[in-house]
Amino acid sequence: MTANALETLVLGGGCFWCIEAPFKELRGVHGFEPGYAGGHVPNPTYEQVCTGRTGHTEVVRVTFDPAELSMADLLRIFFVMHDPTTLNRQGNDVGTQYRSAIFWQDAAQEKTAYTVRDEIAAQHVWPDPIVTEIAKLDHFWPAEDYHRDYFARNPGNPYCSAVIPPKIAKMRRLFRDRLVDTAG
Repeated sequence: MTANALETLVLGGGCFWCIEAPFKELRGVHGFEPGYAGGHVPNPTYEQVCTGRTGHTEVVRVTFDPAELSMADLLRIFFVMHDPTTLNRQGNDVGTQYRSAIFWQDAAQEKTAYTVRDEIAAQHVWPDPIVTEIAKLDHFWPAEDYHRDYFARNPGNPYCSAVIPPKIAKMRRLFRDRLVDTAG
């Protein structure tokens, strides 16, 4: 595998800590970077984004090897691992900064995002309509360093310990065949 073979996709599904932790277990995923996208304020801070006034959503830039995990399969997992039917909300996290979003970088990513969204909707995976925003990535602003690998470094955080382990358990249960082999 060469570095050129890797692709990136920017996903928002609520708190970025809640996307990073379960997705870390997927075979073919090679990196994460928490950040902000979809807003109008340059280089926003976490505190600014949390106000809901910057237009940004918390996102994770996922670096993956499409030879191991296609973008379509990554999106199928994404649509199951968060609730894409709640506008500007994931669980107790409420506000535009927690909206479900896919930020595409080229026409192929845009097409795949719409195709997978329509596939999930047609399969009635969720009882309500999918409201995931699909938009061109205008800019990705990296989050502050302390957000990187947050759950692994802060497992005792009450929010994290309540919300993230069920997502990891769901990932392990539903996508067992897609997980990194840690036995060897």
